[in-house]
Amino acid sequence: MKNTALTDTHIALGAKMVPFAGYNMPVQYEGVNIEHETVRNAVGVFDVSHMGEFLIEGPNALDLIQKVSSNDASKLEVGKAQYSCLPNDDGGIVDDLIIYKIKEETYLLVVNASNIEKDWNWISSKNDVGAEMRDLSEDYSLLAIQGPKAVEAMQSLSSHNLSEINFYNFVVGDFAGIEHVIISATGYTGSGGFEIYCKNSEVKQIWDKVLEAGADFGIKPIGLAARDTLRLEMGYCLYGNDIDDTTSPIEAGLSWVCKFNKEFTNSEALQAEKERKPENRLVGFKMDERGIPRNGYDIVDSSGKTIGRVTSGTMSPSLGIGIGLGYVPRVFASADSKINIQVRKKAIPATVVKLPFYKG
Repeated sequence: MKNTALTDTHIALGAKMVPFAGYNMPVQYEGVNIEHETVRNAVGVFDVSHMGEFLIEGPNALDLIQKVSSNDASKLEVGKAQYSCLPNDDGGIVDDLIIYKIKEETYLLVVNASNIEKDWNWISSKNDVGAEMRDLSEDYSLLAIQGPKAVEAMQSLSSHNLSEINFYNFVVGDFAGIEHVIISATGYTGSGGFEIYCKNSEVKQIWDKVLEAGADFGIKPIGLAARDTLRLEMGYCLYGNDIDDTTSPIEAGLSWVCKFNKEFTNSEALQAEKERKPENRLVGFKMDERGIPRNGYDIVDSSGKTIGRVTSGTMSPSLGIGIGLGYVPRVFASADSKINIQVRKKAIPATVVKLPFYKG
């Protein structure tokens, strides 16, 4: 099992450590609900250094990215980022990712930790254009500083005006006494903030200064459990749960990152699927009665017939009710549709809702 550069720091802070995507990661410190509310109302910092980073460079870098990714990376300008996915040849998804345009002919691809090797091999297999590829995953760390007070709490650490970095934009500059750090207005929580990319040798200094600068704003270290409840309240997909090699981006509600003005892997089939409409759709639902949906639970209709399955579920700390995501036939996919979640031996009624669950 791998460690991040901050593993000893998390242990010293009393974090409960668990294996996650091959890494020893902090799942929680004080408790999921406390950490969740800290991010929703103030500011928290996550170590997400297990994520993978690939650098793709050269005159043919964009050609390769356009071929393997579903979104239109030609629209990117230097200093902008884009959410996308890597379709496979069979209608499913290799991974979802964020693409950063660092400079002309230089792109950074940020991929899920569990898929680093798979993604590298996949993109490499499509690289018949001679793009230069480097896997930086082992050398770089990533901190997510998230919450409505993130800008105010972190401004003293950078000469850049953090309030001027728009959503899905970034700067490369000074942060916490380190030069050439990527400060990106991205995140997985829906409460605003930044993601900070730096070298492993720099991350401890940045972590310490972030906690120091954020002390007056109520900052706390946040574990992966709260990261999951925060993203689920926003309806964000988690690879391995809500999307995988067998789910199409169309049925997963990701057609907005599939740009059919260009050719990419399996684009013709995906465009046809979009036009005919997929048989199943990923939906969000709220429990109508007491009960917590969990990954793998059956979704059943009024007669008890299994019509789908829950892919993510939890008790929402912000809303105080059970919420979840799951795939259902198209006839059940519209808002206000009534479904039931099979929790052990009881079918508990639930209602399909428009995402996100948490409106801010």
